[in-house]
Amino acid sequence: MSANKRVLQWATFARTWWIYDCQHQCAFKSAATISHYMQGWHKPIYHPLSDTGDHVVAINTRHVSMADERWREFKYFHHTGYAGGFSVTRAWEVHKKNPSEVLRRAIYARIKGNLLRRPLMARLHLYPDEDVPDDILKNITNQIPGVMVVPKRLDQYTAKEISEFPRAFDWPQGHVVNPGNKKQTKKREDEELQVKSDT
Repeated sequence: MSANKRVLQWATFARTWWIYDCQHQCAFKSAATISHYMQGWHKPIYHPLSDTGDHVVAINTRHVSMADERWREFKYFHHTGYAGGFSVTRAWEVHKKNPSEVLRRAIYARIKGNLLRRPLMARLHLYPDEDVPDDILKNITNQIPGVMVVPKRLDQYTAKEISEFPRAFDWPQGHVVNPGNKKQTKKREDEELQVKSDT
């Protein structure tokens, strides 16, 4: 075997450390992608009975998102096994107690429930913010792309980008988009006339 093929083989069998930014990403879609890397589906040597998965470090779990009314409507069920031990907790309550728990449960549900699930979950490293310990950060060699496009807020654009943005039309001079009630409109017109008369 040549040296090049030997290195490729080592790289294939090695456990890679991936980082994933959860900010403004759907928890359930992210869980599907993260579990894909944790189980080793992206490797040519994948086998369901072999432990070929990689480590995944997920940051900003505090800022995960959910579609529609999922924060309010999605529920987690638990039963202690004793009479009257049934409890229901909504997703926003779980997220408030532990910012990483919603994503952890979503990933746990995506992995098949066999004897490999717990060792795979041990390779998941969740952090609510961007504060990752140095001993974890030094192992990261690759990044998992986000599953959703993160839109920029208006305050994140520069003045040059805003001015160069193509416009469908220009508003006429003195046009009021939201005139409000008649009293406010009359008051505004009077103020404008007063300013013009002063000049």
